[in-house]
Amino acid sequence: MSDDKIPAKTTIAKRKAWRFRPPEAPGLSDLAAGGDRRKAFLRYWINDNIWNGLHLLGHFGLKLLPMDACSHFGARLGIYAIPRYHKAAEKRARATIAQLCPHLSAAEQDALFLENCRTQGRLMTEFSVINRLNRHPERIGIHNVEWVVDAAKRGPVIFVGMHLGNWEIGPIVLHRVGLVPYINYTPPPGRAKAWISERVRRKNWLNFLPPGLQGIRPAVSVLKKGGIVSAFCDEGVNGKIRGPLFGRPPHLEGNLAMTIRLARMTGATICPWYNLRTEGFRFEAYALPPIVLPPEAKSGARLLDDIQLLNDAIEPVIREHLDQWFFLDNALPKA
Repeated sequence: MSDDKIPAKTTIAKRKAWRFRPPEAPGLSDLAAGGDRRKAFLRYWINDNIWNGLHLLGHFGLKLLPMDACSHFGARLGIYAIPRYHKAAEKRARATIAQLCPHLSAAEQDALFLENCRTQGRLMTEFSVINRLNRHPERIGIHNVEWVVDAAKRGPVIFVGMHLGNWEIGPIVLHRVGLVPYINYTPPPGRAKAWISERVRRKNWLNFLPPGLQGIRPAVSVLKKGGIVSAFCDEGVNGKIRGPLFGRPPHLEGNLAMTIRLARMTGATICPWYNLRTEGFRFEAYALPPIVLPPEAKSGARLLDDIQLLNDAIEPVIREHLDQWFFLDNALPKA
């Protein structure tokens, strides 16, 4: 990256180490204590379990549908529910579209938002039937996966995905060529959703690493043994987009920096990939050219350049397919 893109005195905040702490189940002593502790007990054991039951009912009920019907139902659900019940997310999405697509007319921006609503809805319902794609290889077209296979033969690989199409097909794609990834896994909130998520993904051959800071050493160990770690460098946290950079200077908060550091520590090749929904419950998956980080004279000397290098591989793809991007309803922080 040229010096005119990042001033010499650019300062970057240190990345805060995040530790995952699973919620603790309130005990009978909390019920007896009264006040907030009693409310927490009732919420955990009664209110939350009502929702847990509904989530389980929805998940297994959707399994009764054919794959395409399940996906189409999700599209209708998204177009109905998001504008009505997720006003804050809609406002953020429309603002992000306006910032990233000023060349589009108001009608075109509105159409992009509505298509993204359909995408969001499909993702929610397709989770119930995603593993059926293992028995229907004709529904996933795969392009340039030999780049990933060749990189894995040479050494460790960080398989960098994007939240486009339905990224849950990533392990299916790798399984076809005999590769099994590890991933830092953070359970979603809610016991039923966490159970469903783990059950579906384990059936999809994923190996889990601990989330947050606890997962760094295991990830390094996997890579140093020549394995594959899956990561996503596009992300939204607390309603704000961390990656891609979208014209902002590189920062150390998020997976772009983490991925670069893992690659530097282990000599891993970075293999970006993405997939797009073609129609209904059918996808095309694409591997991008592998990234081997250039040599650096001093450890960390190229950190900003490396982050920008990885960002420049994924950002154009996401910009081109915002209608299918999961984090479109997050806001762009000011540079």
